[in-house]
Formats: sequence, structure tokens, C-alpha cells
Amino acid sequence: MAVVKSVEGNEENHMNDDLIIAGKAYQSRLLVGTGKYKDFTETRAAIDASGAQIVTVAIRRTNIGQTAGEPSLLEYLPPEEFTYLPNTAGCYSADDAVRTLRLARELLDGHKLVKLEVLGDPKTLFPNVIETIAAAKTLVKDGFDVMVYTSDDPIIAKQLEEIGCCAVMPLASLIGSGMGILNPWNLQIIIENAKIPVLVDAGIGSAADAAVAMELGCHGVLMNTAIAGARDPVMMAGAMKKAIEAGRESYLAGRMAKKLYSAAPSSPTTGMIS
Repeated sequence: MAVVKSVEGNEENHMNDDLIIAGKAYQSRLLVGTGKYKDFTETRAAIDASGAQIVTVAIRRTNIGQTAGEPSLLEYLPPEEFTYLPNTAGCYSADDAVRTLRLARELLDGHKLVKLEVLGDPKTLFPNVIETIAAAKTLVKDGFDVMVYTSDDPIIAKQLEEIGCCAVMPLASLIGSGMGILNPWNLQIIIENAKIPVLVDAGIGSAADAAVAMELGCHGVLMNTAIAGARDPVMMAGAMKKAIEAGRESYLAGRMAKKLYSAAPSSPTTGMIS
């Protein structure tokens, strides 16, 4: 029976190829955001089509109970059905990020799994890795399970792992750019050296981009704009689901070797009828 090495180094049957985050197993390797949709009804339809089990929520921009009298995302995506991943979108300092996630923990009854992102500037939304590291240290010490958005620098990714983050999430390209994976070599270095899950976060624009990320060996992909910004978000969500699954299976199967100027026929060359 074919097997695959997990991030912990244990052999697993292909039939049990779950994504393990902070000790919990998920069948879907696609994580999706909840912003930028026209309304919560479309949000729910797209997430259903995606098959995602983990949904990210920008605490500063989405009502999950902190604004009384307004529609709450909790009504459309009940926490009993989905794992919430509160994130710190819009935070530009470690202090702001930590404060935001502590608020999320209160609003979600002690919820520990969070996504940390500390931005460097409002134009590129590139991560400020110095502030990110500072926030990660505080949050891990405070008992949070931290999934962390970062640059595609392998050294920074390893430092975040050593701090105690439960997953590192390097960007493929700038948030919301749809430019796809611009530096696959750095991603491969991060994946090869990591003992925790590596998920691409930011920059995915199409199903092809998602499949490439999975074929590189990423353990999952997080996206929002690629789905919410599509002409048909629900259809795109379904396409992304298929791309993630196909890319993962392609990675596990092991692609054939590339052979420059060495063509080989696909049919037998012996025993031919003459």
C-alpha cells in the first residue's frame, strides 16, 4: 500500500490523508476567507461549494457578535459546523494583533486557533516580520494555537516554527494580487525544512495556481479574493476545491521525471507486428 510521510515524519495511508492543525484533523486542505462577498448568503453558498472546514474571519471587519443589532456571520456559518480562524487583518503592530486576537477569544468562548498577520504597509500589505515574530511569541506564550502569515523567507519561517506556531503561511504573492506563485523555490525550501504544516496564503488567483501550490508539497492553501472576486464566486469555489484535491493527489502520486531532449514512446517498442 502506498504511503505518505506526514509533517511529523510518520507514515500514513493515502486513504487517511487528513490535514492536521493543532492536533485536529481536517479532510479539506482548502481554507477560505469570509470577506468581500456581496452578502452573507453568497458567503455561505461559496463556502459550501468549496468544501472548506476552516474559515477565516477578519475580527476588525466582520461582525461576529461585537456589533449588536447587525447581521452576524455566526448566524450563517455556525461554529458548530465550521472551525473559525480569527485573523488580524488590518493590524500593523504586534500590540494591535495581540489585542485583536484576545478579543476574538472572548467573543468565541475561549477559541484558541488563530491566524496572525501583521502588515508592513497599506499599499502592498506585505508582512512586517519583526512585528510578526514579536506577536507570535506573546500569543504562543498566552496559549494560542498560531497559524502565521509571513514572507517566503525560509529563515523567518523556521524561526516562527521554533517559537511554537502550529503552521506557517508564506505568501505566494501580494495579498489580493492574483499573481500566483512567484517564487516556488523558496516555498520548496520552507516545505522541506518544516516540521509543521506549510500553507500558501495570499496571491492565489486561479485554480491552476492552487494546484501548483499543492503539487509543490504545500499542506494546504488559504484564499479569499480568488473566490470572492470571481465573476461567479460559487462556481470558482467549486473549481478551487477540485484543484486542491487534484494537486494533492498529483503530489502524492509523484510526477514523472523531466527529460530534456529524451523523448520516450508511451507504447511498447518490442513485440510489434511486422
